[in-house]
Amino acid sequence: MVAPTGELDLSGAAVLQAELDRLLAEPRPATIVLDLRGIEFLDSSGLRLVVMTDQRARAAGRRFSLVAGPDAVHRVFEITRTAERLDFVADPREAG
Repeated sequence: MVAPTGELDLSGAAVLQAELDRLLAEPRPATIVLDLRGIEFLDSSGLRLVVMTDQRARAAGRRFSLVAGPDAVHRVFEITRTAERLDFVADPREAG
């Protein structure tokens, strides 16, 4: 599980990208959970990072789940309709 805090914008996305790349390069875990509850702001670069990580995880046969962040953050996923295709869970333990 990865639980970033603060803003997931251009600068924050770069740091998170490195951690997600590291996890995806390993054969385990089978499931990666991104806990967005500590995120205060999400822009298009953060959204792109989440969508691309989901695609990469699926291509590798792995599960990528998200714990929804605050309403303002989750609204970005709803407005862009990506919430419909991403795996959101209420609790990180639900992801397995």
